[in-house]
Amino acid sequence: MFQHLFAEMNKMLQEISTDYPTAEGARRNDLLSKYNMLHRISDEVMDEWLAFAEKLSQFRDQADFQPQPEQEQEAPEEEAPELAMDAFVRGQGYYKLLMYRKCIEQFKEVTARHPDSLAARLYLAMAYLQEGEAETAWGHLNHMLGLIRETKLKAMIYNALGCIRASQERFNEASELFSLSLLHDPALPEPNVNLEVCRKRGGKLQFGHQLVSLL
Repeated sequence: MFQHLFAEMNKMLQEISTDYPTAEGARRNDLLSKYNMLHRISDEVMDEWLAFAEKLSQFRDQADFQPQPEQEQEAPEEEAPELAMDAFVRGQGYYKLLMYRKCIEQFKEVTARHPDSLAARLYLAMAYLQEGEAETAWGHLNHMLGLIRETKLKAMIYNALGCIRASQERFNEASELFSLSLLHDPALPEPNVNLEVCRKRGGKLQFGHQLVSLL
C-alpha cells in the first residue's frame, strides 16, 4: 500500500537532485522546502515502523500460540470498504505530499463509488480549501453534516463551514454556524474565538486543529 507514496517521494527527490545544483532564488528555496518535507516524512515513517516492529517482536516473544478452545465470538466490526481502495491510499499520499490537485482526483474516484464516505469527503474538502475553492469545499463539508451522528465531529464541521463564510465576509451567516457549533459542543474553543472575529469584522479565524488531525 506504500508503493505509490514512495514512488512519488522518489520522483520528487529526483527532481531536487537534478535541479538543485543550478537553481537560484525562489526556485532554490522551493527545492529546499521540498527536501525538508521529504526528510520529515521519511523520519516519521521510520519512527512509526520501528515502534511497530518493536511491538511485533515483543508480542512474538511473549505470546502463547497454542491453539485455544473454540468459543463463540462476536463478529468483528467491518472496516469501511473504501479504505482498501488504491485511490484512497494514493489520495492520502498525495495529501501528505501537498499535491492537492492529484489528491482531489483520487478522492473523487473514491466518492464516485462510496458517496457517503466521511473520510473521503473530508480529504476532498480540505484539499479544495488548499486549492482556494471554498464553495466546492463547502459542498463536501455540508454533505458530511447529513451523515454524522457524533456531536463533537458535527460541531467541528459547523465551525469549518463558519470559517468559510467568515473568510468570504459573510459574517452573519458565519455567526449562525459558529453558534450551531457551540450548540453541539459547548466545550469546543474555536467557535468562541471565531464569533469574536465576526463581531469585529476581522481577525484570525480558528479552523480547528482537531478536525485537521483526523486526516
